[in-house]
Amino acid sequence: MSNCHPTMDSATPAATPSLPRLKEPAPAFEARTTHGPRKLSDYSGRWLVLFSHPADFTPVCTTEFIGFARAYSQFQDLNCDLLGLSIDSNYAHLAWVRNIREKFGVEIPFPIIEDLSMKVAHAYGMIQPGASDTSAVRATFVIDDHGILRAMVYYPMTNGRSVEEFLRLVKALQTSDTHGVATPENWKPGEQVIVPPPADAAAADQRMHEGYDYTDWYFCKKSL
Repeated sequence: MSNCHPTMDSATPAATPSLPRLKEPAPAFEARTTHGPRKLSDYSGRWLVLFSHPADFTPVCTTEFIGFARAYSQFQDLNCDLLGLSIDSNYAHLAWVRNIREKFGVEIPFPIIEDLSMKVAHAYGMIQPGASDTSAVRATFVIDDHGILRAMVYYPMTNGRSVEEFLRLVKALQTSDTHGVATPENWKPGEQVIVPPPADAAAADQRMHEGYDYTDWYFCKKSL
């Protein structure tokens, strides 16, 4: 007589964990770091760039950490903190930080999360099975001063990030929030911003008379 109870076989797909989504609260975490315990709520009122790397003592990751360290004061000027992560122990992080100081003359001024359990990595979708089941890819998350996830960018294992681009992105996001505008491709402070397009026909007809740098009803720029 056959068993009438439902069973899962090897072909049944595993449940996919929910991934963070833009404009929603970033996943909460509490973790051990090279600067002591840290949790997401510690950064309330400040922006945060949370970034993962595949492993300590690897060459591409070392260049990225040096890049973030050299730009640290610029992020601080934007009311923005930095927080690294990899699936390594705190002792490995500390040894690597000391090695970077000794071999490259660069002090790493921000904490690095120990994530041996992979809890934070899984919560943020940093584990990409197509790339690695045991290492975090180069994922970067920009979280605003209200704890809302505003941007996330993934890079492959083989290629380093542009730290300058994340500085630019934080500046652009803060400008959009402050002035209610959008920013064009590769926008930098001091350049014109994009005026949001009108929402109805009457506003579209009026747009060319509103004093903007007018190209068409949907495409206008202005200086701040």
